[in-house]
Amino acid sequence: MPKVLEVHVTVPDRQRAEEIARILVGERLAACVSILPGVTSIYRWEGEIHADEEVLCLIKTEAERFAPLAERVTALHPYEVPEILAFSVVDGSPAYLEWLAAETAASA
Repeated sequence: MPKVLEVHVTVPDRQRAEEIARILVGERLAACVSILPGVTSIYRWEGEIHADEEVLCLIKTEAERFAPLAERVTALHPYEVPEILAFSVVDGSPAYLEWLAAETAASA
């Protein structure tokens, strides 16, 4: 099984989420991006506590594609410090994992 990651990235709105998702999939850095609206993030920034409505992107990719994916997200993202968190997928449907590997193959 190829080493697969699910990468979480929050963005300020659906339009930005779709723009980033289309670029990542188009450049084969991600096989799929699921967009979940309605996330409230509460965090401290520059000494103050903020509460913002955001959209969560669940990005599915191979581990070897993470570095260029993170670099691309950082370049496209409007935040000074975007949330980019990667989680290892320990198992999954063999057919889905094969599809994911094919869709993120750099030479495809």
